[in-house]
Order: sequence, then C-alpha cells, then structure tokens
Amino acid sequence: MAIQSATNTDNSLALTTAVPLTQHPAAVYLSTLGKGSRYTMKQSLNAIASILTNGECDHLTLNWAALKYEHIAAVQAALIGRYEPATAQKMMCALRRVLKEARKLRLIDGEIYEAAVDLPPIKSTKNLRGRALSKDEIAALLEVCRDDPTSQGVRDAALIGILRGAGLRRAEVVKLKLSDFQPDISALEIYSGKGGKDRTVYLPDGAIKLVENWLTIRGTEPGSLLCPIRKTGKIELRQMTPHAVLLIVQKRAEQAGVESFSPHDFRRTFCSDLLDAGVD
Repeated sequence: MAIQSATNTDNSLALTTAVPLTQHPAAVYLSTLGKGSRYTMKQSLNAIASILTNGECDHLTLNWAALKYEHIAAVQAALIGRYEPATAQKMMCALRRVLKEARKLRLIDGEIYEAAVDLPPIKSTKNLRGRALSKDEIAALLEVCRDDPTSQGVRDAALIGILRGAGLRRAEVVKLKLSDFQPDISALEIYSGKGGKDRTVYLPDGAIKLVENWLTIRGTEPGSLLCPIRKTGKIELRQMTPHAVLLIVQKRAEQAGVESFSPHDFRRTFCSDLLDAGVD
C-alpha cells in the first residue's frame, strides 16, 4: 500500500509522489506503537505537520525527510507557545522519533539528523510531582541508550531495564551483585532492602536481555552488577552511588526529550502496571 501526497504551496515540505508505507518514516514510527499511544502520537504529528505547512499537510502528506534544523527549531518554539511543557515535550519526542526512522530508512543522513535534533530540551516551570512513565517514554529512554556506542549506553540500558522491570529503589539497585542476577529463572535476589527483608523479584524477558548485553562488556568477575565507568571506558568493579543513578536517569531523559522524572518514578510505573494487571 502507498500514500499519495496532498497539494501544498510549499513544495519543499509536501510529498509529491506516492510513498510506500514501509518507506514512510511517520507510518513506520506509528506502527511500532500500541493502539492507544499510536492515536495520541498521530495527533501530535498531525499538529506538527499543520504548523509547518499552515494547515495544508498531515502526518502522511508531509515530507518529513525534507525537514532541517530551522524547521525543527520553529516547531519547538511554536509548541512551547501553544502547549504545556509536558505536552510540548511529548510532541517533540514524537518528531525526533520520526526523524530517527527517516535516518534508518536512509532518507536523511546522520549529519542532518544530528543537526535537526540538536535543540535544548523544553524545561518545565512547575515543580514535578511523581508520575508513571508511558511505554513511549520508556522506549525513548532505551533508544538513546542503544544509540550510545559506548559501554555507558549498554550499562544505562540495563539500569533502566532493572528500574523499570523490577521496580527497585536506587539504594537497592546499586547494592546488586553479579551473583544476585539469576537469568535461568529471570530473577534478581534482593538483600537488605527497605525494612531489611530479603526477597526475589522477577524481570521481564526484555530486561533480562538488557542485563545480559551489559554482562558481555562487564564480564563475569564477582562484584557489583552495575558499575561505574571512567571516561577512558575502564569499568570499575565497585558499587555505584544512588546519586549516580539519579544523574544517569536525568541525562538519558534530557537526551530522549522525556519530561523530567526521578528514578522513583520507575517504581511508580512498575506499581501502576501491577494495578493494571489486577495485582495489589
């Protein structure tokens, strides 16, 4: 199936030929989302396309691959003026994901992509309250970790996988030892957690894979499961600090264009999922 462009006075931003959906960056991005998220993000992309073309294009008729830095900057400025910071951040996250798909489809080169998304994050002027993260936000965080070619990217993906998949506190995460990870039963053994009670927590398959990816770099020597990494790339087999976890989460949130949140919000997300599943 292919899509046909709409007519637009700005030929540089409107598609003029039929494009297969499998080669359309917005369509490819939306196809990766769940039904609820797909509708929300489609509306966001429609709004962005309308802003760029004065209402002439929607998410399917805009030529996303033609966007340059000046277009992205103009969109962000417009969104800041029209929406609450959290909404504007979510919409910009959708735009970055579409541009990323355009790069994967080789519709834009890496240099243009990096310039186009090189904008300061939208800052919230309000004190943030605890919240649960959406599936799209989790995906965006893991995406920026995967895009990081260094050891830090692999470690941070594992960290996010554990925080999200097990609902652990920062103090519990940094105390994890290699021996606490039991992939054969998809579990982590937690010792001296809050209240001093030992327990076993189970990780989803995706989180297990992220931890196993990290261990191919960390190695199998005894010691802390998640370790500090020097700027030189040297991995130190010692315990991270809870504050280091906070800094990592803040860094990845900024890179992903995700509204600021605390590591504890991963725990809220975990609890929210349990409630949705009928577990209390």
